Formats: sequence, structure tokens, C-alpha cells
Amino acid sequence: MSDPQEDPPELGALLANPRGFCAGVDRAIEIVDRALELYGVPVYVLHEIVHNTHVLKDLKSRGTVFVKSLDEVPEGAVTIFSAHGVSDAVVNSGKLRKLKVIDATCPLVTKVHLQALRYERADNELVLIGHAGHPEVEGTRGRVQGTVHVISTPEDVARLQIKDAKRLAYVTQTTLSVDDTRDCVEALEARFPDIQGPALKDICYATQNRQNAIKALLPKVDFLLIVGSANSSNSTRLRELGERRGVEAVLIDHPDQIKPEWLRGRKQIGVSAGASAPEVLVECILDRLKQLGVSNSQEDEGQRETVVFQLPPEMDAYL
Repeated sequence: MSDPQEDPPELGALLANPRGFCAGVDRAIEIVDRALELYGVPVYVLHEIVHNTHVLKDLKSRGTVFVKSLDEVPEGAVTIFSAHGVSDAVVNSGKLRKLKVIDATCPLVTKVHLQALRYERADNELVLIGHAGHPEVEGTRGRVQGTVHVISTPEDVARLQIKDAKRLAYVTQTTLSVDDTRDCVEALEARFPDIQGPALKDICYATQNRQNAIKALLPKVDFLLIVGSANSSNSTRLRELGERRGVEAVLIDHPDQIKPEWLRGRKQIGVSAGASAPEVLVECILDRLKQLGVSNSQEDEGQRETVVFQLPPEMDAYL
């Protein structure tokens, strides 16, 4: 009989909780599902409904057509605006082309739009903390008539040229957490003491919850797998969080991307998923880990999410 001490240690997987789909993503995908049932194919979606290749592939296979511009949509067609939100110009274009629009903008993104408009009506210049070019940032910018300064680092704050420092406000991209924006907010408040901004409770709950779950997970694991697509902002932030805290982390969106050498010498593999990654994909990742020698998997304790967003009234308007 071999010495038990010579047996290799069991390799386990620990799942972050919460992970995966948030209420806004659930709602957006349900809107597309219902639109396909109500109106048949094709249903057009402006931009990616959510940033996940597997979700998009499934919806395309069932008759969803994703477009980059409303110019690609036939006049009068059923058209869904993605969860990231759109500008006033896009809304007006949809009306001019007599599209049957269903707005799948996440309610938390809509809340940011409304905050930005309130600040503008109070004659404030606006700073938007986020990533230039991201669909959500472009949509928010397009809701405001005045100047919007997009920043993503404290260095950007130092370069800002503001008309009146006493009439200044900021909002943030929802896929950034309190932790992600803290340095920028502190830099803004240091340079512009009178600046106004949203309360911490107004930051997207899902982004913060998923990052908090990663923080709780990291002391218990020696490698981190984040399930999500490369263009998913919140998924990328989860990977970066692991690396900043000294745990090697990789972002993947398919089981075949897992390299066996990643697992060598490990004891516990942490697994989480961005807010746009489906749980079925997490399960596929766990199946692949099992094939590669992970003998057990369990869910970490965490915060249970109960948020549910109602479907938009547009779903009933065209019945």
C-alpha cells in the first residue's frame, strides 16, 4: 500500500457568490426572447444586447439580427435597444423611421441618464467616469446637450478644463464599482471641492456585489477563472481585481480555453462570472475542470441577490 502522504492533494473549485447574470441582463435577454415569440423573426437589436458571445450566438440562431446602426433596420421593423442604453439621437432616429422600438436599457443605466439630466438642468458641467467608446458611455453622453468630460484615471482629472468649478457634477458608468471609481472620485473632490455626485447606493449593485464576492474568495484560492467575454467591462474588472491582490487570474468564455498547465500545483481554483455570462456556461467550465482533475466543487458563502426588474411597457404596447 502506498504511503498516503505521497498521494497528490485533491484539487477543488470554489465558486464565487453572487456571480453571472444580473437583473438587468436577465431582463434584456427576456425582452428579446419575448419579442421573438410575439412578433416572429427577424427581431433587430441595436448593438450587442449584452456583451457575451454565447448569448449572442444563441439569439442569432433563433432569428435575432444585431446591427451597428438603425440604418441597417428596415422601416417599421421591431427593434430593441440594448441594455447599455442609447442617445437621444438614436431614439429620435427610431421614431423617424417608424420602428417598433422596445427599450431594453437597464433601469440602473436609465437612472444614470436621469441623474445626468438633473445635473444639467441645474446648470452643471458634467464629468462621466467611464471608458470612452463603451456603448453605455456613448449613450449617456448622448442624453446630455452640454459638454460631457469622459475620464477614467486620476491623471485625466488633472487635465480637465472646467468653465466653473462651482457648477460641476459627475456620474459613473454602471459596470464600474465603487472601488473602480474611488481614485477618480477622490481626485475630483480634491481638485473641485464643490463637485456634486451620486450617493454610493446609486452605484450598480451587481458590479459591486460581484467584486465583493471575489474579494471574499481570493484568500481561499490560488488561481482564478473568470467566465466572460473579452469585451465585457465588468468581467475584465473581476480578473484585474484578482491580479491586483496577487492571485493569477484568467478571463475565458469557452471551456476549451482552459489550459491543463494552469492547474498544475494548484490546490483550489476560484471560479466566478461577469454579469453578462450565463450560468450554463459556468457549468460547462466546471465540467471541463472535472475532466482536468478537479475532484470537488462547492459554492462560497455570499450575498443572495433578489433584485428583479419589470419588463418595459413597450412589451405590451404592440400586442
